[in-house]
Amino acid sequence: MPPVSLMDRFIDTIEWLAAAFVGIVAVDIFVSVLLRYFFAVSIPDSYDFGKLLLGILIFWGIAATSYRGTHITVDLVWSAAGPRGKRWIDVFATLVLLFVVTVQTIMLFDKVRLTMQENVLTYDLRIPTWPFALVAWLGDVSAVLLIAIRTWRLIFRPDSIQEAHTPRAVE
Repeated sequence: MPPVSLMDRFIDTIEWLAAAFVGIVAVDIFVSVLLRYFFAVSIPDSYDFGKLLLGILIFWGIAATSYRGTHITVDLVWSAAGPRGKRWIDVFATLVLLFVVTVQTIMLFDKVRLTMQENVLTYDLRIPTWPFALVAWLGDVSAVLLIAIRTWRLIFRPDSIQEAHTPRAVE
């Protein structure tokens, strides 16, 4: 097995964090429904926590799917192109994605700042919501970093991107 680079470890860590947020959201929903259905009890701020955690999940999910290229795509033109054309389509599409997510990250930081300044709190427990927005923003920052890494690898080391698409066997 070839040695794993520091960059690949960073990428894997971001993907594991995204997976952890999926698990946290699933547990939150499961426990909330279980308590409400069987015991007629609700977790204070469960709706707010669910909403905030879902926002975190979305932005970390963007980070996880952007690098691997596993997001929803339309490959009609790409599949008709030759190898060189496919590579340039990938580079162009990734550059557009990098621009869009970078702008989104800048705007989301402004939302984090405003949420903190306005002291937005949850309904029941009066917990500040800005830390949740900050964690979501960090997911967006991770997406920008991973898309930048993907762009660099597509341009200068396209063979390393192909390795990322091959499934790994678990032994």
